[in-house]
Amino acid sequence: MNANQFLKAVSQLQGWRECAYLLALAERAFPNYALFADAVGMKSGGKMRQLLDLAWGTLQLDTSEAAIPQLLSKLETLSPNVDEFDAYGVYPAFDFCQLLEQALLNRLNPNKHRATDASQLATKTVMDFVEMSEGEGMDDDELIRMFEQHPLLKEDKIFQRDTVLALKRQRVPSEDFIEELRSDASSEGVSNLGISLDT
Repeated sequence: MNANQFLKAVSQLQGWRECAYLLALAERAFPNYALFADAVGMKSGGKMRQLLDLAWGTLQLDTSEAAIPQLLSKLETLSPNVDEFDAYGVYPAFDFCQLLEQALLNRLNPNKHRATDASQLATKTVMDFVEMSEGEGMDDDELIRMFEQHPLLKEDKIFQRDTVLALKRQRVPSEDFIEELRSDASSEGVSNLGISLDT
């Protein structure tokens, strides 16, 4: 699947598939939030984990529309304000919140396509991190070459592509399928930035 085929496949995601894709992106980014919250003493990692679990639950359960605004409101209270922190980690943490918000908004308004922007946001999180940690003093050409070769960006591409392919093949959001999708996305607690909840 080349880049154009991937973009087309993402743009064609609808309904539960689109929501599952958004949740998978959020799941993969969750450690970025949990580690940041822990580092700055926000003590909100556990609450956010519960919120993400509830969001996954909306794929299986007939969640009432009234419940989604409550989850969105909770997310807003747990989201960090990027202007209030000097630490770089606030940006990947906030990006995670945006991905989860898109997944919840998808349940509220499934007719608005969100997967393409979310896919690009997830990749941008990785690119920004790579540039921040390894790109100092590089010009644009050097950065582009580094992005093309960087293992984190290659992993991000493979993860997103495999997730889309799995969703395209699946006819219904069965419990087993969603559990497998979620497990793959959690990547044993290692985020899209290669940082782990266990460290």
